[in-house]
Amino acid sequence: MSDQIRIRRDGVAGRITLTRPKALNALSYDMAMAIDAALIDWAADDAVQLVILDAEGEKAFCAGGDIQQLYDTGRAGDYDYGRNFWRDEYRLNARLAGYAKPIVSFMQGFVMGGGVGIGCHVKHRIVGESTRIAMPECGIGLVPDVGGSLLLAQAPGRMGAYLGLTAARMTGGDAIAMGFADLFVPEALWPGLIAELSRDGDLGPLVAKAQVVEAPLKAHQVEVDGLFAGTLSEIEARLAAADGAFAEGALKSIRRNSPLAMAVTLDMLAQLADITDIRDALKLEYRFTSRAMEQADFLEGIRAQIIDKDRNPQWKHKLADVPDGDVAQMIAPLGEAELTFGEDAT
Repeated sequence: MSDQIRIRRDGVAGRITLTRPKALNALSYDMAMAIDAALIDWAADDAVQLVILDAEGEKAFCAGGDIQQLYDTGRAGDYDYGRNFWRDEYRLNARLAGYAKPIVSFMQGFVMGGGVGIGCHVKHRIVGESTRIAMPECGIGLVPDVGGSLLLAQAPGRMGAYLGLTAARMTGGDAIAMGFADLFVPEALWPGLIAELSRDGDLGPLVAKAQVVEAPLKAHQVEVDGLFAGTLSEIEARLAAADGAFAEGALKSIRRNSPLAMAVTLDMLAQLADITDIRDALKLEYRFTSRAMEQADFLEGIRAQIIDKDRNPQWKHKLADVPDGDVAQMIAPLGEAELTFGEDAT
């Protein structure tokens, strides 16, 4: 585990550092469980005033979950491994979001999927010049998960639908504007800030050193609101009829991704429109992911994008023909298998 993550006390801070830079700090099951155990331990430790979450390397804070074993077990017909992985990861996401002590995440480079789950629900979310945040799950036959569906549902206007369906990458400024981050601090200042936080526990320097930066996506708000309303087939038709590079790029993106996953994503965002509790979003996500290997496009998406890399997935549905019943089935209640959360979430 020491080659994947480093967990220790540093002054008044609990420190969690992802240490897999060559793997873009992909989050394995063991890493997630180590984070969860540390948070449980520190919650009862009065000497720990705050938690600092960061990662080694310049390219990524965490580019997503480590899905190789998910693929291998799923291909072998073992769907329980994936269900257990997602169940426990989602419980970690809920713990991070509800943690009683301040957690500060420093998110450089790629922050995708599982990286959003550990870095974008905490109380103090720091981004910098290199930050690129995205929810790319529809490209591999999943829906935006790890609580990301709630962040998308809370984004301005129809931006959540745009970001979820196209997997567009947000700059640090975009991430703040869309509700995925709080403060932009130049990355050269991060080591000094972490040292101050660890020594004093005072969060004031975060705000003092933050800067206001542009959010390029905001310029497209009206366009996105018009293009990404309605059903998946309506969105495709509107994009196909629109002029300009922005609509053209969005159309190419949704034509690459899983139609079933995108249709379910739109349904989920509608259901979460007035939801504020991350647990409600995680329960909805789990209904899909627990079925994803057996009933959806997940294994085919991983094969095409990561294993064979032919970039030619054979999705179960056509973009303009995803039956409502198939969408409903993927997020129907699971009965006794519904995702639950323990009483010690903080």
